[in-house]
Amino acid sequence: MDKSILNKRIKSLIKFLLFMAFVVISLKITGVSLKVLNRRGYRFFEFIGKMFPIDFAYGSRVFSPLWDTIRMSVAGTFIGAFAGIFTALLSSKNLHINKIIVYVIKVVVQVIRTIPVLIIALICTFFFGIGTFAGTVALAVYTWAILTRIGSELIDGTPVDAYEVLVNSGCFGVKAFFRTIFIQVIPGYLENALYVLESNVRQASILGYVGAGGIGLLLSEEMSFRMYARIGTILSMLFVAIVIIEGLSIFLRNYLTGKIRHRKFLNIVMGIVFAALAAVSIFSVQRPDVTVLGVKVAFNMIKGILHPDLAYMFKWSTDGVLYLVFETICIAGLGTIFGAVIALILSLLGSFSLVPKYLAVPVRIVIMSIRTVPVFIYGLMFIRVTGPGNFAGVLTISLCSVGLLSKRFMVSIDDYDKSAWNACKAMGVGFVGRVKYCLWPQIKTSLKASVLYRFDVNIREASVLGLVGAGGIGAPLIMYMNNYRWDAVGSILIVLFVVILIIEMVSYRSR
Repeated sequence: MDKSILNKRIKSLIKFLLFMAFVVISLKITGVSLKVLNRRGYRFFEFIGKMFPIDFAYGSRVFSPLWDTIRMSVAGTFIGAFAGIFTALLSSKNLHINKIIVYVIKVVVQVIRTIPVLIIALICTFFFGIGTFAGTVALAVYTWAILTRIGSELIDGTPVDAYEVLVNSGCFGVKAFFRTIFIQVIPGYLENALYVLESNVRQASILGYVGAGGIGLLLSEEMSFRMYARIGTILSMLFVAIVIIEGLSIFLRNYLTGKIRHRKFLNIVMGIVFAALAAVSIFSVQRPDVTVLGVKVAFNMIKGILHPDLAYMFKWSTDGVLYLVFETICIAGLGTIFGAVIALILSLLGSFSLVPKYLAVPVRIVIMSIRTVPVFIYGLMFIRVTGPGNFAGVLTISLCSVGLLSKRFMVSIDDYDKSAWNACKAMGVGFVGRVKYCLWPQIKTSLKASVLYRFDVNIREASVLGLVGAGGIGAPLIMYMNNYRWDAVGSILIVLFVVILIIEMVSYRSR
């Protein structure tokens, strides 16, 4: 056997063994139990049943905060995406930008991506007061960090020959960028911005916990009073909003990728509509209420985070940061694995290119329903099944992963070349065989990248599960935030930063 082939097989075996070791350790640490799930799983559906029939009379009260949530999401996404394209340009390795600038931007982006959006929103409420302005700024910062990273990766993967020709002929660098590389990366960049917009609508639904406006505050109140019919009303209206956004996103992605023919009149109409929507969203956001005391508290918060409690950071016990962060990684890892398996099955059944529409449409509705519910609502549901702890966190992360991964997987499935699939179908090869030999080899790289990205996101998602007691680092993080122990919060965030940086490096090498 060729030595290179042997080495490749040995590496694959080592990776598989490491993966299985992680799964086994994670199962033990998180206490995942099929017996508990089988015995008490019905409680999850009991919780859902209590939400119906919904309280239609309450719907009138939901419109205003729901509109605030949508405006916050649109304004935050637009501002973050607009700023992100410039910082993506400055952080690209392909454009011969000063290395110091590149690394500074990358470090800042990585730090911000480490911080849960809930903490960013909390800092913003101290600076700008309680309300939608703080929520908009938090979402803009979060969007900027995500799209700066994505944008720089798109630029680094784009040929720069035409750009270098213009620069060498005396054209200003930024001008050359917008005339060459920008034209090639903007469809992919905007497509990812649409994904972030949908994510921001759901992110905005939890920002009310820290007073950052939107429907989250109303949802938090009704959860506190256990008004299940009203919770059902809120989630139903949020579902309708996400369906509309989903439909617009699909149309825009098809338009950007050329599946819908470009027309000059349609370009003008779309430009006017989206410019008007962005303007209305930005200028109608509640004005900030900046106070000297609020700014002082915010600076003290930042100062505390930058001066972490080192004794707590390196405490070697089950209540120390290192163990709790590892526990969070186990929760996020198992949640990602379980979610990816379920998402793959749903994606195959929900793809218009693989199954009839009468089957695909109901599956897609189920997927959108799953994506509608905020993470902490799932946490409360699963705590009724497993009780507080890591197992509830695993189930919560699993279901949250299904929503995003199903969508990503379906896009990959719908976009792949079906010539081999159709040929095998004509030869009588079954559905499973076609998936294994035709579909999987073409989409596995894309699916792997999506899973790794979701794992990255899930570590931050797991850090807010402390809101409902669903295990991991989230519980102490929320406790220290409530008690203004910013040095302890800083210890947690620094360890999270290092962990996410390592995962980022592993993910980059894998891709």
